[in-house]
This record gives sequence, C-alpha cells and structure tokens, in this order.
Amino acid sequence: MDAVVWTAVGSLTVWLWLLLGQGFFWRTDLRLPPRREPADWPSVCVVVPARDEAGVLPASLPTLLAQDYPGRAEVFLVDDGSSDGTGELARELARAHGGLPLTVDSPGEPPAGWTGKLWAVRHGIALARTREPVYLLLTDADIAHAPDSLRTLVAAAHTGGFDLVSQMARLRVESVWERLVVPAFVYFFAQLYPFRWIAVRGGRTAAAAGGCVLLRADAAERARIPDAVRHAVIDDVALARAVKRAGGHIWLGLAERVDSVRPYPRLRDLWRMVARSAYAQLRHNPLLLLGTVLGLALVYLVPPLALVAGTVVGSTGAAAAGGLAWLLMTVTYLPMLRYYRQPRWLAPLLPVTAFLYLLMTVDSAVQHYRGRGAAWKGRTYARPGTVLDER
Repeated sequence: MDAVVWTAVGSLTVWLWLLLGQGFFWRTDLRLPPRREPADWPSVCVVVPARDEAGVLPASLPTLLAQDYPGRAEVFLVDDGSSDGTGELARELARAHGGLPLTVDSPGEPPAGWTGKLWAVRHGIALARTREPVYLLLTDADIAHAPDSLRTLVAAAHTGGFDLVSQMARLRVESVWERLVVPAFVYFFAQLYPFRWIAVRGGRTAAAAGGCVLLRADAAERARIPDAVRHAVIDDVALARAVKRAGGHIWLGLAERVDSVRPYPRLRDLWRMVARSAYAQLRHNPLLLLGTVLGLALVYLVPPLALVAGTVVGSTGAAAAGGLAWLLMTVTYLPMLRYYRQPRWLAPLLPVTAFLYLLMTVDSAVQHYRGRGAAWKGRTYARPGTVLDER
C-alpha cells in the first residue's frame, strides 16, 4: 500500500496547489468588468458563420436582430455551404422580425489550409470592413443574446481599454448527459485557462470563448485575424493568443445572459463535440497525450480509488489522503454547479465525468491516427493546427 499512499498524497498535493495556485479557476464570480457607457457609441458589425444551422437559427438570430444598441450596428450572416436552407431561413427571420440590418452571403468552399468556419469568418470580416466598424462581434449561430448584450460588451471594452472581450456562453443543461458533462466542460476549460490570468497584460495565458467575442477592428488587423489562425480547429483560443501576441489587452469571463441554444441530448453528441478537437489541443503530440491521460488519472481518479482501497485494506494514510483530495475536488466544483443551477449531489461524481473526458481524449487521438481527424458537419480536417507559427 505504500505506493498507493504516496500516489494519493501526490494527488492531494496537486489539489492543494490547484485550490490556491491556479488563478482561483474554480470561482465563478468573474463577470463583465465595471463599465460606463460612452458618450458616442462606436459602430459595430456582427459576423455570424453558419453551416446547417436551420434547427437553432429561429432561437438565436432574432435575438441579434433585436439588439438595443444606441450606435450603428448591422449583422452579417455567412452561409458556409449549408444544405438545410440556413441562408434563406435567415432572410425570412429578418423579414419577420426586423431590427438590425442583415446581410446574408456565402464565400463558397474553403481553400486548402482553411477550416470552413474561419473561411466564413474571413468573408464576413471582409464584408464588415467596407462599413469601417470600430468593433467586430464574432458570434456563433447557436448563441442567443439578451437585448442589451452588445451594449454591455461595447461599454466594457470601452471602459477597460480591452481589444477583445469574450463571454463564455451558458451552455444548455437539460438532458441527463448534459447535466453530467457540460458544467465539467467549463470547469476544465477554466482550469486550463484561468480567467483571472487572461486579463493580465503581458501574461502568457490567453483564451476566448468563440460563441461571443467582441474584437476591436484595428486589433484584428494587427493580429491578422483570421488569416493568422486559418487552420485552427480550436479557433477561439488561437484567436485570443494571436491578439495578445500582437500586444492586445483581452478579457474572458462567464456570461449571465448569453446562452447557447444547441442541444446535446445524447452522450454521443457530447462525445463528438469534445473528441473532435481534444487531440488538436494537445498539438497531436503522443507525449502530451500520455501526460494528459496520466495527469487526469492522478488528479481525478486516484482520490476515490485511494479512499476505497485504503478503507478496504485498513490503510489510514491512503484513505485520508484520497478522501481529502476528493473533498477538495468536490468543493471546487460546487461553484460551477451553482452557476449552472444544478444539484450539489453531482459534485462528487466529477471523477466519473473526468474518466469520460479521458476516454474522449484518447478517442480523439485514435480518430486522428485513423486519418479522420477533426470531423464536423460533413468536413474532416486530418491535421488541424492550433496556431500558425508564421507572422
């Protein structure tokens, strides 16, 4: 049992460090920073890449068109080769609901070296630049915005001097699997990219949430967005890194009234969402994959296993270290469950969810080596990059 005891102590040590030394990632009180409304509201163009989004567009697009924004704003929806009538549906919704002006256009199939979404974003930004906007709002077709969303984003960017302000949209949690997996997804993301570190000027940590990114147009030009990240599968993180590398000041936090309306009712839906990009996050590096698997096992699986093993064989050290580590894990997960309005009893089940994520990550690597890469809506990217090295 000596090895079990020391492994459990190692896991407990990691959890003590995560509790205090990882930017307080587990706290969920980071919302839009203090803001004051500008005297003259800057112009904004909203860019929405959309591929086969007819199922969610009626719940999302009208919320963009209905934005209560005092300045000049318009929406550009870029139909990325949809086969379900997404573009025509967008025009019908605009005719029915009115609101901000809407332009619907399509760039055609992406050339080699581009992901479909970023090719659509490039086309949308090119259309938007003809209007010479001060800000660009990049938002996904499944994101619903409260009427004052654009107004508060611009006010926060203006007050804080931010080049990029991003909100992590509240994801849907209605099915059993969504309740088990989705809050943990955001928890793990915040653990990798502590939100408090992202806003530090000159810091190395950079990330954004692709569903809601307000970006200064001149900062996008300096960072060569989206060309600099054109084959990034994890495009939001890549975009934030490019902006920060170009000297931009960025901010990311949790949203209150920005919501994803996309359902993930079955485990396989969530599995596909995670697995399509997990190995890209690890730069397709087998050593990083091995380290991630071992790290997940040490941090999330060892505590309950050590508690059970120590209790069965009477090892007080293993049971105590494992139990304390599991307790810290549970306590740090509670704020995220509260944010998602989920019951507290889900917190001790985090090791189960972490094991699922471990399997999803391994499956992502397996699919990559089978030549399937990151597959999404009929397109497969065999070797997606995270960020291009070229300047």
